[in-house]
Amino acid sequence: MSVSSERLWNRSFILCLFNNFFLFVYYFALLTILPIYIMKDLGGSVKEAGLALTLFLASSIAIRPFSGMIIEKFGKKISMRGAGVFFALFAFSYLLVDSMWSLLLVRFLHGIWFSILTTVTVPVANEFIPEHQKGEGMGYFVMSTNLGVVFGPLLALTVIQFTSFKVLFGILAVMISLGLIFCWMLKITELPKQNTISTEKIQFSLKDILEVKVLAVSFVALLTAFAYSGIMSFITAFSETKQLLAYTSVFFIVFAASMLLVRPWVGKIYDRKGPSAVIYPSFVFFAIGLLIISLISNQWILWLSAVFIGIGYGSLFPCLQTLAIQSVDKQRMGHAISTFFTLFDLGLAIGSVVMGILIAYWGFETTYVLSAALVILTIWVYRQYVAKKQSKCPANLEL
Repeated sequence: MSVSSERLWNRSFILCLFNNFFLFVYYFALLTILPIYIMKDLGGSVKEAGLALTLFLASSIAIRPFSGMIIEKFGKKISMRGAGVFFALFAFSYLLVDSMWSLLLVRFLHGIWFSILTTVTVPVANEFIPEHQKGEGMGYFVMSTNLGVVFGPLLALTVIQFTSFKVLFGILAVMISLGLIFCWMLKITELPKQNTISTEKIQFSLKDILEVKVLAVSFVALLTAFAYSGIMSFITAFSETKQLLAYTSVFFIVFAASMLLVRPWVGKIYDRKGPSAVIYPSFVFFAIGLLIISLISNQWILWLSAVFIGIGYGSLFPCLQTLAIQSVDKQRMGHAISTFFTLFDLGLAIGSVVMGILIAYWGFETTYVLSAALVILTIWVYRQYVAKKQSKCPANLEL
């Protein structure tokens, strides 16, 4: 076991948290500011701004199924440090961008290293979490991701009021470089490779890019991400139609605060009573939050929905991710995470498109009610294909 002590808050775990936090502050800061940068500094259109965001996501999703295989082949240490170096280099390359085409190329290549880096950070962080605190520890780790949703846009929009886009890109690149230093400070332990039947026979199979054991929980994550995509992509537009755009930033702050407040209890309940004790009520809170959004008439209802979604969705994602990790041996953890994130990312990507179509035909209110209905349906899917198997074959807690 690589944890230096049985304490959750050991030095290595804290370094993992900060590295992940900086990574997602960077990601969401760029996500927020790039469309403005493209239209103001590069003279691009709204369509080109959308293309820049889509290319990053497309390359990330495309490489995601192979990330587990890359981690297994090269090891966690080389994968994390190598992907970290290339991701940092591309972060600095935004300072050299002078045309739309060069930006699109950088975005596409940057997405590749983002995919590998975000996949390998999970098993690395898991290595430094005590066995009896996996749910609590991974909950805090995922919380560092969700905090990026709040602080990334906040940093980007604040800096850009006082200086140029290039200065912002420089600040973000330095932040990523600091995270890279943290990567090199970690004492990562490599696991012995699993024996293969034949070393002479080189054969590529589905097992190299997919972990079958986590398909069910990953599909639940896909449906959850699909429902959440309506919040991620359209809450700002919906708020604007209700003349509440000025209060939307507070929505994300309330979301983060709600998630933070319940985090200490959620992880402990998961570890003591099992995943379903957290997952079922979290689905209910998430569905209620989506229903409340459909009834928005003032900022107080908007913020109330953020409380329910922060508690619900904010608890669901780390629990589902932890459940995926606990379903496999350590050697297959990279494959499990890559499978989980591939389906989760697909849920976000497809969901954003479908939600946009539904909103165009039926409006925001009906679309959010349908999203709530999807969450309720997802409870049944979880019960039938994950929870029942869990009760028959308990999760592999001896990771």
